[in-house]
Amino acid sequence: MPFISRPGIPKNSFVMGNDTIANLITSIRNADMVEKGTVRVTATNITKNIGRTLLREGFIEDVREHQEGQKSFLISTSKYRRRKKRTYMTTSKRTSKPGLRIYSNYREIPKVLGGMGIVILSTSQGILTDREARQKKIGGEILCYVW
Repeated sequence: MPFISRPGIPKNSFVMGNDTIANLITSIRNADMVEKGTVRVTATNITKNIGRTLLREGFIEDVREHQEGQKSFLISTSKYRRRKKRTYMTTSKRTSKPGLRIYSNYREIPKVLGGMGIVILSTSQGILTDREARQKKIGGEILCYVW
């Protein structure tokens, strides 16, 4: 990806696309691969809610918001197993994309690894996991799989 020079953006930084969910998932996955403990991504309402969901489900250790001038960033800390230097979040996959949205009712929400992983959905009641959506009997857009 080429470096892009625009006003307000540092010269040596990459400009990512408009898919903030994919940026969050990819940044966490890449940081885990190189054993980097923290990740910083642009904070939006949906990335904050996905970060809180991952924290609540035990895949990451901490999520906090950091303000630099006018911009707001989300800082995520990976959660590692005790003896092995592997994270709890082994794989994540973006399902619904801006070019192809995938929706499901509550009966057809897939189970990841027989219930060991989670499906994160965007519903009318906010960002929920597959278990919460089935319990409330509401469907929505399938954002990503995490296991």
